[in-house]
Amino acid sequence: MSREQKAVDRARKAFLTGRSKSLEYRITQLKNLLRFVKERQMEISEGLKKDLRRSECGTPLYETLGLESEINLAVRNLKQWAAPRPVSKSMMTISDQVYIQPEPLGVVLVIGAWNYPWAVTIGPLVGAMAAGNAAVIKPSEVSSHTSKVMEDLLPLYLDKELYPVVTGGVTETQELLKQRFDHIFYTGNGTVAKIIMEAAAKHLTPTTLELGGKSPCYIDKNCDLSIACRRIAWGKYSNCGQTCIAPDYILCDPSMQDRVIEEIKKNIKEFYTEDPKKCQDYGRIINQRHFKRLMALLDGSTIAVGGENEESECYIGPTVLRDVKPDAKVMQEEIFGPLLPILTVSSADEAIKFINQREKPLALYIFSSDNKLIKRMIAETSSGGVLANDCLMHFSVTSLPFGGVGNSGMGHYHGKYGFDNLSHLRGCLIKQLKMEGVNKMRYPPHTADKLGWARFFILKHVDFGSLGRMALYIYMILKYLYNFIILTCF
Repeated sequence: MSREQKAVDRARKAFLTGRSKSLEYRITQLKNLLRFVKERQMEISEGLKKDLRRSECGTPLYETLGLESEINLAVRNLKQWAAPRPVSKSMMTISDQVYIQPEPLGVVLVIGAWNYPWAVTIGPLVGAMAAGNAAVIKPSEVSSHTSKVMEDLLPLYLDKELYPVVTGGVTETQELLKQRFDHIFYTGNGTVAKIIMEAAAKHLTPTTLELGGKSPCYIDKNCDLSIACRRIAWGKYSNCGQTCIAPDYILCDPSMQDRVIEEIKKNIKEFYTEDPKKCQDYGRIINQRHFKRLMALLDGSTIAVGGENEESECYIGPTVLRDVKPDAKVMQEEIFGPLLPILTVSSADEAIKFINQREKPLALYIFSSDNKLIKRMIAETSSGGVLANDCLMHFSVTSLPFGGVGNSGMGHYHGKYGFDNLSHLRGCLIKQLKMEGVNKMRYPPHTADKLGWARFFILKHVDFGSLGRMALYIYMILKYLYNFIILTCF
């Protein structure tokens, strides 16, 4: 039996003990996870510095503060999330108990990504734990130092049978995918997502796929361009552009292009100094393979800002490309790096058409002071999420679902959405062995009279207040008594 199979078997046995169904146990484990995040800041930060050259202040800002918020939210609201959820009743169910009962799915596989390895690995884990599941945690081998921290330290805080950490590369992941899970949550790229879906299909395992795509950023003439470009520069070059919801390219009127370039250039200097290579807040490309991929994307494009690079350090400076054509190499795949192409469009109509001719992105950014235009672009396009007049910040809103659509993914998480996504929402109807007269309409022999009553009870939807429910209840009792008298006396 392989190491991966043993970990999954132990997790399933632990789940079958029933201990993770206890709300108190879930809350204890979530609090232990929160304690880990707080107590191990140094180890977390050191791993990220080695993997991505993430700064000491950048670690809490982009990784752990969001996790703390997510865990605190789950702890505060778990009893409410897990409680039976009453639903509206019809005339057929007026005297019954009708509700939704969330229940754990079983054993969940969480496969994380390397770009924000804590946020996108432990974030889904919070939802899995809150929902009462066991979870096998597979951090990305690309961020190897962070993966090692997870492997060594998480078992010191969490139930290591319920929440094992399995490390390794492609071989280990393939072995994991041979096992049966009750849900697979994957963050990464579309190519691997297809492999995961194929493996999941063999066991009819549902999947959540948090992918990416080319997220467009439309800048309208009617906006404060200085503020817009400041926020775009921050959203694009944070983590050296290695963000699944980074603005992938800009769409703007030709008359705006020069000023957009100048404003972004000004903000690059303000954020990262004259020499971003020496700035502690500017990271590095994760490895040389991705460095070479990004450098190849520059072929055929005109560099307006930046372009400096050094392969030995996996360094590519913040770069802006001008007059980019739709068929340019940089427009054929998600960039996932610090290259920002600018394409010109003559109108919002052209921008909408351009966006809709391509795969649905994970995010759509709109910069405009015209609220009607913003609402129009939302109505006439499709994307995982929409953010107007800022970048990235919708990821931090736990009251919004985060996820993709089409090629940018399926499923969602954050807050209650993560809990629901990793729960089975079980429909429950509890009836009593009484008032059988009401049920005569459904029993043979079927007649036109019975069909008429069935049509009334099934199709008639009424918003019952307390008095309405009482009146209907009395009516049904009288109806039952009437039928009883008719049958017994005649």
